[in-house]
Amino acid sequence: MTSLRRDELADFLRTRRARLRPAEVGLPEGVRRRTPGLRRQEVAQLAGMSIDYYIRLEQGRGPHPSRQVLAALARALLLGRDERAYLFRIAGESPPELTGPSRQVPPGLRHLLDAMTETPAYLVDAAYEVLAWNRLATWFVGELSAVPADERNMIRWMFGREVPESHWTDPETLRFARTTMADLRAAYGRYPTDPAIAGLVTELLGTSPRFAALWAEHEVGERRPTVKRVAHPELGPLEFECRVLQVPETDQRLIVYVPEPGSPTQAAFRRIGERTSRVTSR
Repeated sequence: MTSLRRDELADFLRTRRARLRPAEVGLPEGVRRRTPGLRRQEVAQLAGMSIDYYIRLEQGRGPHPSRQVLAALARALLLGRDERAYLFRIAGESPPELTGPSRQVPPGLRHLLDAMTETPAYLVDAAYEVLAWNRLATWFVGELSAVPADERNMIRWMFGREVPESHWTDPETLRFARTTMADLRAAYGRYPTDPAIAGLVTELLGTSPRFAALWAEHEVGERRPTVKRVAHPELGPLEFECRVLQVPETDQRLIVYVPEPGSPTQAAFRRIGERTSRVTSR
């Protein structure tokens, strides 16, 4: 059993309650509500507990919630798999802790990356440290072999670099950022003692207001595919699906840029793949 993180538990319960509509949990909408989401008494009713007990949980006080209470809250708040696991962990009821995300690249994944000669792809760990990549990926993430290993972090790139404000007005950019943050939050719950994840979160909370704002929303979940549009300086405008494939045995993610068949983007990827192949074969 880990220690109860009262403030995080309180924040998480409040944000999960605020996102639900009564109809989603089988309750009537009733009179007009002053704030979005369920009322505290509604969550308490759905979870089968007293309203006083639930209020104390949301206020960061009260007794240590039992596993039965946590399971009831997860059902009442319609939590997903990662959200349920996160709830248990911040409440001190996590399964045996893992020491940290795996950063060993399985040989099979290395071979797979090399075999993807017309598709940019790279492998990241649960903290979004880039572990391996193929030649086509360097057209988008740079020549990472020249970058120190401790500086190859996607989330630090996303929130640490200066970009025009218009960059964040694109819906797919925001969706990509939100799903990445939700995945990082899930990893933060799985590996509470990992210094790399804790250090990354602490650093960006202090340096990136946008990261801090998204982190405060307490979104938790697995990555979903997004459409990316890139104005590449050499290849021109590109559009592709950014597909994130989970690797369960290592808790890693294989990120693949998938163009639509027959599209100009697929043709561009094929051209740079052929160019890369000629250079490699010399």
